[in-house]
Amino acid sequence: MGIIVQKFGGTSVATSESRELVIQKIKKAYDNGFSPVVVVSAMGRRGECYATDTFLDLARGVYKNIESREIDQILYCGEMISAVIMTGTLQAAGLDAIMLTGGQAGIITDNNFNNARILKVDPTRILSLVAQGKIPVVCGFQGISIDYEFTTLGRGGSDTTAAALGTALNAEMIEIYTDVDGIMTADPRMVDTARILDCISYGEVCQLAHQGAKVIHPRAVEIAMQKNIPLVVKSTFSNAPGTLITNIIQGNTEETTVNDRIATGVTSINNIAQIKINLHDSTNNSASFNIFKTMSDNGISIDLINVHPGQIMFTVAEDLAEKATMKLHELGCDVSTTMGCAKVSVVGGGINGVPGVMASFVEALAINNIPILQTVDSHTSISVLIEKSFVQAAVIALHEKFNLSC
Repeated sequence: MGIIVQKFGGTSVATSESRELVIQKIKKAYDNGFSPVVVVSAMGRRGECYATDTFLDLARGVYKNIESREIDQILYCGEMISAVIMTGTLQAAGLDAIMLTGGQAGIITDNNFNNARILKVDPTRILSLVAQGKIPVVCGFQGISIDYEFTTLGRGGSDTTAAALGTALNAEMIEIYTDVDGIMTADPRMVDTARILDCISYGEVCQLAHQGAKVIHPRAVEIAMQKNIPLVVKSTFSNAPGTLITNIIQGNTEETTVNDRIATGVTSINNIAQIKINLHDSTNNSASFNIFKTMSDNGISIDLINVHPGQIMFTVAEDLAEKATMKLHELGCDVSTTMGCAKVSVVGGGINGVPGVMASFVEALAINNIPILQTVDSHTSISVLIEKSFVQAAVIALHEKFNLSC
């Protein structure tokens, strides 16, 4: 058997009880003939003395305009504390573990502090340690730049660390341990009948993540997909098998793709604002260019883009709506803004080219008297903009319409 990368999130390493469960997962992999490489997230939350947020609050209390480089020096501490404690716990259990920072593990990044991109992974040191029978415990979320600066990888960085290491090490599998039993067809807080998916394709899980699901970061999935390394999302706190992420399921006699169903899940994102811009000269393409460039230049991410003769519509996060509107007024645009919106999406590898999918989507909302403000679709998803007050009703209706409880 080969290497298995096991990533444990903050809730998995937060207490002595949860760390004992982590040991069981690592021992099981070891007993099954794998060589485990462990990745850990930070273990604290704001208010706890060892939490990264507590360190940041302390620093900002002294220096409100702290530079991003210095922020990364602080952020580095969270995973290091977690990795040291986890390494000691493993050693106390009789396992030969050794702690490595992201840089020591060979993760080389650019200099984009707080949101660095991985340039390459040098697996030499980890492979040497594994060959000696040791269990590397690697700090997630961090790397080192080509200029030897400490860097962090941004949101979902520990997932990204696990995927990057798994790819560089040609791992047999990457396990992402969290506090849920796998990837679900919907948020169970909204839909009582939501269920765990046994398997899902790389493309589908990326879409679910982009559209609001928070179980695994899409960047991690995209990295693992480069070498078709299977990912499994599962719980530290149960023995449930979790959700397998892959493009191929190995059967007894043949290989079958996993994206033959129409819909995989329903997601939602709240606190969105819709922006409408009336174009008085519908043939003026430079006006459209200036609008989108202005949003980009000011760091305003836009979504649900519809361009029609005489009108452009898109959405932004509500906390950026005022800034976006101000910048558009500076361009002389005729702008109207609708606050209190939400985006609801149905994701599935089988959506593309199937007649009647959009009709079923619209029918489910119409039956429940949910007005649609805007629509957009791709080859793996259909999304609508609605009033935020209708979100739960919309998610339930679509989950039922596409038989996702079965």
